[in-house]
Parts: sequence; structure tokens; C-alpha cells
Amino acid sequence: MSDIKETLRQRGERYGDFAKHGVISQRIKRSIKSAEKWSALDPDMQEALDMIVHKIARILNGDPNYKDSWHDIAGYATLISERLDD
Repeated sequence: MSDIKETLRQRGERYGDFAKHGVISQRIKRSIKSAEKWSALDPDMQEALDMIVHKIARILNGDPNYKDSWHDIAGYATLISERLDD
């Protein structure tokens, strides 16, 4: 259990309070899921957007200078972009 507590402490330092992150993330997700075209997206597109929102919320709630969060956003977008090239 101490390993989990240490992990949570570290993540909290990097990404901020999880409850506050949840508020930011869920507000953005409600907004994008209410868009007319949401249901027309393929499941991987929806999931990529969900993950991008998760990363955006981490940036807004935590350390905006943590490069990995920005890198992850680019990665999820690239997964969809490359699939569309096929």
C-alpha cells in the first residue's frame, strides 16, 4: 500500500489534485460529446479525443511545462492521422 501512496503523491505533485482534474476533464468531455458529429466518429477517434482531453486537463490542473503531456497529445492525434492515411 505504501507504493500506491507514493505513486499517488508523485502524480499529485505533477498533475495536481485528482478531484479538480476530474472536474476539468468531465466538463470538457461533456462539451465535446454534445457536439452533433460526436456519434459519427469511429470508436478510436472518440477514444483519442477522450485521452487528449485527459491530457489537457492534466496540463490545466498541474504542471503545464511537463513535456510528456504535450507529447502524449501529439501521439493520440498521430494515431488517428496515420490510420486515416491508410
